Amino acid sequence: MSTQTSSASQLTLPEEFRDPAFRRRRTQNWLVLGVLYAFFYMSRYNFAAVMASLSSTFGWTNTQLGIFETMMPLVYGLSVVFNGPIADRFGGKKAFLFGAAGVTVMNLAFGSCLLLVQTPAVMEGVGHAAKVVTPAVLRFGMSPKAVLTLMASVWGINGYFQSFGALSIVKVNAQWFHVRERGTFAGIFGVLIRFGLILAFSGVPLILTVLPLPFAFWLPGAFVGVVALVNLFMMENAPKDAGFSDLDTGDDAGHDDGKPASLSFVLNKVFASGATWMIALSSMMIGMVRRSTIDSWWPKYFKDMHGVASVAAPYQTTVWGIAILGIMGGFAFGIASDRVYGGRRAPVITMGFVGMTATLLAFGLVDHAGRLGPWAAAIFLPILSFFVNGAHGMIGGAASMDFGGKKAAATAAGLFDGMQYLASSFVGIGMGYMLDRWGWSAWQFAPIPFAVVGALVISRLWNVVPGRPAQKSA
Repeated sequence: MSTQTSSASQLTLPEEFRDPAFRRRRTQNWLVLGVLYAFFYMSRYNFAAVMASLSSTFGWTNTQLGIFETMMPLVYGLSVVFNGPIADRFGGKKAFLFGAAGVTVMNLAFGSCLLLVQTPAVMEGVGHAAKVVTPAVLRFGMSPKAVLTLMASVWGINGYFQSFGALSIVKVNAQWFHVRERGTFAGIFGVLIRFGLILAFSGVPLILTVLPLPFAFWLPGAFVGVVALVNLFMMENAPKDAGFSDLDTGDDAGHDDGKPASLSFVLNKVFASGATWMIALSSMMIGMVRRSTIDSWWPKYFKDMHGVASVAAPYQTTVWGIAILGIMGGFAFGIASDRVYGGRRAPVITMGFVGMTATLLAFGLVDHAGRLGPWAAAIFLPILSFFVNGAHGMIGGAASMDFGGKKAAATAAGLFDGMQYLASSFVGIGMGYMLDRWGWSAWQFAPIPFAVVGALVISRLWNVVPGRPAQKSA
C-alpha cells in the first residue's frame, strides 16, 4: 500500500494566513466562538450528568430515561441535516446566535419542569433491580405520563436548537482556516468538546452540591445566553467581515464570487459525493459507540454498579481523564493527518475505530473480573475517549470543511453530524431497555460491532484527499 509523504503538509501556507494581524483576529474569533460551543455541550449533556437524580426524583426507569436519550439525538440528527443549508445560506454567525437563543430558553424551561414535582418518588434497589415504592406526587394534577411527554418534548426542542452549534462553528472556521491547518483545527475542536463535557459532567454535579436540581439546567442555559451576547459583538463570519481580504482556503471550493451559495450548489457539493456518504456512515458508527459510553450512560453506571457519587474521586477522575485524553486524541489525530498523511483523514479515523474496539473489549473483560471496581472505568473510559474524540474531531472538524468547502461546510457538517446523532438515537431507548432487562453486564461489549463496521467503511477512503482523486493502493 502506498503511503504519501508529509511533504504536502510541509508546504508553506499562503502569506495572508501567516500575517500576525490576521492570526490575532482569528484567535479572538475562534476563542469566543469556541467558548459558546463548549457551553452548548454543557447545556446538552447536563441531562446525562444528572440522570440518576432525575430517576430518583420522578421514579423513572432506565428505559424511560432512554426516551430522552433517543429524543435529543433524533431531533438533533434530523435538524442538523436540514439546517446545514440554512447555515450555509445565511452564515454561521446568525445561525449560531439563533441556536443559542433557543438553547437558553429550552434549558430554562426544562429546569422549570422540575418544579412540577411536589414530593419526589421513593425507590428501592439499584440498576435493573430498582423499583418505585411510592410514586412522585406531581402538581396541578398532572399524570406521570404527561410530565414525561412534556419534558421529553422540551428536551427534543433543545436538540433542534443545539443542532446549529456544530454547523455554525464549522461554517465560520471554514472561512478562517486553510485546508493544511484543518487537521490541527480538529484538535482544537476536540478541546472545546471536552471542555464542554467537563462543564457538564463535573461542573453540573458541583452546582448541585449547593443549589437544587433545576439549576442543573437554569445555569447552563444562562451561560449560553451571556456568551452569545459576547459573540454578537466580537465574532465575525469571515475574514472579509473583519477587514481582511477574502482568502483562498485551498479546499477546492471552486470560484468564489463572494455571493451566498445557491441551494443547488450546496446540495450537489455534498450529497452527490460518494466519499461524503462513506464518511457519514462512519460518523454513524462513532455515534453508536460514543453515545452508549463516554457521552451518556457512564455516570449512571457509577451510581448503579458501584454506588459512587458524582463528587467522589473515581467519578471525577473519569471526567477529567475523558477530557484530557480526548483532547490528546484530537490533537494526535489532527496533527498526524496533516503532517504524516498529507491531509488524508481516513487513515487516522480507521486507527481510531481499531482503538475503540480494543479498549471496549479490554474494559469489559477487566470489569467482569471485578478486581478494580470503579477504577476500571476511570482507566478505560478515558482511553476510549482518546480514540472516539480523535476520530469524531477529524470527521466533524476537518472532513466537513475539506469535502464541503467554504460554501458548503455547514451542509457537510450537517450530514456527518446528523447521521451520527440519528444512529445514536437508537442507543437511547435501546440501551435503557438492555440495562433494565440484563443490567450492566453487556454494556461495554454492545458497541464493539459498530466500531468494527466503522473501521471497515472508512478504510476504503484511505488515500482520498479533497480536490484530488483517490489513489489506488499498491
